[in-house]
Amino acid sequence: MAGGDAVDSGEKRLNELGYKQELRREMTLFKVLAISFSTMTLFTGITPLYGSSLQYAGPASLVWGWVVVSFFTWFVGMAIAEICSSFPTTGSLYFWAAHLAGPVWGPLASWCCAWLEAIGLIAAIGSQAYAGSQVLQSIILLCTGTNKGGGYLAPRWLFLVMYLSLTFIWAVLNTFALEVIAFLDVISMWWQVIGGTVIVIMLPLVAKTTQPASYVFMHFKTTPEVTGISSSGYAVIMSFLVSQYSLYGYDAAALLTEETKGADKNGPIAILSSIGIIGVFGWAYILALTFSIQDFSYLYDPTNETAGTFVPAQILYDAFHGRYNSSAGAIVLLFVIWASFFFGGLSITTGAARVVYALSRDGSVPISSVWRKIHPTRKVPVNAVWFCAAMCALLGLPILWLDVVFTAITSVATIGWVGSYAVPIFARMVMREEDFRPGPFYLWGASKPVCLVAFMWICYTCSVFLLPTAYPIKMDTFNYAPITLGVVLGLIMLWWVIDARKWFKGPVRNIDEQVNHYGDGNALQRTPLLSRA
Repeated sequence: MAGGDAVDSGEKRLNELGYKQELRREMTLFKVLAISFSTMTLFTGITPLYGSSLQYAGPASLVWGWVVVSFFTWFVGMAIAEICSSFPTTGSLYFWAAHLAGPVWGPLASWCCAWLEAIGLIAAIGSQAYAGSQVLQSIILLCTGTNKGGGYLAPRWLFLVMYLSLTFIWAVLNTFALEVIAFLDVISMWWQVIGGTVIVIMLPLVAKTTQPASYVFMHFKTTPEVTGISSSGYAVIMSFLVSQYSLYGYDAAALLTEETKGADKNGPIAILSSIGIIGVFGWAYILALTFSIQDFSYLYDPTNETAGTFVPAQILYDAFHGRYNSSAGAIVLLFVIWASFFFGGLSITTGAARVVYALSRDGSVPISSVWRKIHPTRKVPVNAVWFCAAMCALLGLPILWLDVVFTAITSVATIGWVGSYAVPIFARMVMREEDFRPGPFYLWGASKPVCLVAFMWICYTCSVFLLPTAYPIKMDTFNYAPITLGVVLGLIMLWWVIDARKWFKGPVRNIDEQVNHYGDGNALQRTPLLSRA
């Protein structure tokens, strides 16, 4: 560059891959780690599914399930980090799939990966909005006198209003420049670390009695009379869902690589650091809740103080009311948890908009010319943000009629988002090693075994989220995720067969001729995107 300015390594690699720098590259490692951490979030995965997972097979299965899932998540994280280091681009996963799968299979791999990721991210916004509304519902109930004292339990229509309001607020905030989101995500990171530490330490100390270690780590008990599941193995699989739902989203760092300084190095660091931090804090949070249980059966009683709607809220209430005869402490900690949902939804909206923008930039979304527009001064994809918000709002409308909306949304979010990881990981696993150009983070000979374990774990995760979560199967217990995904993915693949395969060739370069950054003016060789693979 003129004047001898050093070229950012991420931008240099981006240019080599055929993209010009359009987004503002100003994110530091700490900021991108904050966004990745906020997308995973400490509370938002564990809190809404804790009660149902505990009920399936008791505390031991829940507690050790987190350890098992964390172990396999590291394999997925390492596989993604290696690919991210080589391809630091916005739209990350589907770009990786296109390049790694080669010129023959690249377009189809990219198409499948792109839509899986978009579906998963948009559904994840909905899952954050739903669970955040659930926490807010509990806060309102406790503030107005509890279920036993005439407190106000938000009806369906108000619950939907809260859901839509959160979605709208996240969209508005994401129309500001990225430094605003980055600032909020830094707050989010410290909020969750400090708030999580306070809850983990304070809750067992406040509770009048705590469960013995033998109960927390060794007690196993199924409840077929409630769940309808008599098989112990099936019950254990269901109890693992809270961990599998919580431990993903670390690829958010990769979604922002075109806006990150030194993304080929900082992206992988943020991905693996997020997994490590959430892995430790998440397990501590589960232990704090489980040790503080006062009466297991009372947690699910519809006549209890929280109307049996939210088990963590009842655990907090029992602890503080039992010690101080007041629910004030429980309300404060619930607000800490609710803020975590707020920050998490904000970060996921950021990531979802970047995926839609990247897809639109390559012409693979209807009326792409609208969604790929960048705000002239803020340099953010504003229209893509509102597209995601609108789709999320549509997902929430069944709240007015069904109680299993959260099950369907979380299942779709997990299958779509985690399933999109599988495509580039599988392509990386089967490609020739000499065709892969590694970045600063490289696994060398361990790449293939790591990718194999990661791919098999992803397949297992996606499969279990399609299973019924309760028996007998009825309208109000049915898992609608298979139908929802079947219809949406069926239409997308039909579009591919009828039309898209004729024109969609994967990510489209927006640099016709690249000039190297060493000041000598020599043009880099023009190369079709998929020909390298």
